[in-house]
Amino acid sequence: MSTLLRRVTVLGSTGSIGVNTLDVIARHPAQFEAFALTASTNVEVMLAQCVRHRPKFAVMVSEAHALELQTRLQTTNVPTQVLSGPAALETVAAHPDADTVMAAIVGAAGLPSCMAAARAGKRLLLANKEALVVGGQLFMDVVQAGGATLLPIDSEHSAIFQSLPESRSLWASTVDKIILTASGGPFRTRASATLRDVTPEEACAHPNWVMGRKISVDSATMMNKALEVIEARYLFGVSPERIEVVIHPQSVIHSMVQFVDHSVVAQLGTPDMRGPIAYGLSWPQRVVSGSAAIDFSQLAGLSFEAIHSHGHQERFPGLQLAWDAMAGPQGTTAVLNAANEIAVAAFLNRQIRFDHIHQVNLETLAAAQFVPPGSIGDLLDIDGLARRIAEQVAQRLAH
Repeated sequence: MSTLLRRVTVLGSTGSIGVNTLDVIARHPAQFEAFALTASTNVEVMLAQCVRHRPKFAVMVSEAHALELQTRLQTTNVPTQVLSGPAALETVAAHPDADTVMAAIVGAAGLPSCMAAARAGKRLLLANKEALVVGGQLFMDVVQAGGATLLPIDSEHSAIFQSLPESRSLWASTVDKIILTASGGPFRTRASATLRDVTPEEACAHPNWVMGRKISVDSATMMNKALEVIEARYLFGVSPERIEVVIHPQSVIHSMVQFVDHSVVAQLGTPDMRGPIAYGLSWPQRVVSGSAAIDFSQLAGLSFEAIHSHGHQERFPGLQLAWDAMAGPQGTTAVLNAANEIAVAAFLNRQIRFDHIHQVNLETLAAAQFVPPGSIGDLLDIDGLARRIAEQVAQRLAH
């Protein structure tokens, strides 16, 4: 690999993706350096990260948390400059002294900083799928106009990217379909009639992956896969009908590409996000990630289940919403994402039942009326409209 030092801004450094990114960076101090770190409220973890990685900037979303971090940093010899607020996120995302941005802020809140990095032509490592789900083609247009290099970090999309031909010019003529794998989450075999009784603790207990609470719930409902279908449509420029989802409980095959000759190329690995993170940081080269190698002698087998079998359509009704939203006008996928964020938050706060998440999403999609967006500002307006509707639906269901 080139000896060029990559300076990395990690948006959302205290979450699971951010922590794993810093782990990979620390393994290769001659190749990668943490330039800026950002977080929402977790001062304790951010303080430890600043001491360990000594970034030039640390950003906390609120001024109160930034002041607390600044005060605590004064007892160290760390020269990190502390900033606060959404504008500061965009500032460090576009800063000319950093060339790489890991976008790992969960939800639509990560869109403005992703856009800033794209406009500035960064190597943009996209772990925030919502940027594409909300931004859609408008986001891709900004990536192209800014000359950014967009690399997927979701394990499924990284797997697809690694399985596709190196030349993008061949994608349209050689790819038959993209096959996203899904673990099925903690409720793959649970009777759909009992899902109304699921607790937040049960929904967050993923059998294979260690993830944040929001994405864990999305995995339990399969809404994460719905969002990934939408993301794949824009990332790889394929039509929705050429994207398929299969359940693969072992999470060893991360996704596959079927070509026009019906041969299939798959990417395999242990369920450890450091693999796709390391690939994104070092692409087109590869570096040691810290993830364990597959021990094929210990694999009991690899199995697959169709979505239309085993009662999965009743168990995971939210998956179909991906194709329904993509069939609507531009902005519909933003409505779906916003509704789901509100619904998951209400479930985690024990305000609505687990099966109500799908109901909130359905009713919000049906009720939201908007003019197709022409700008990111329009998209954020649609996002706000959908959130208000979803909150009203959730409040009604809570009674």
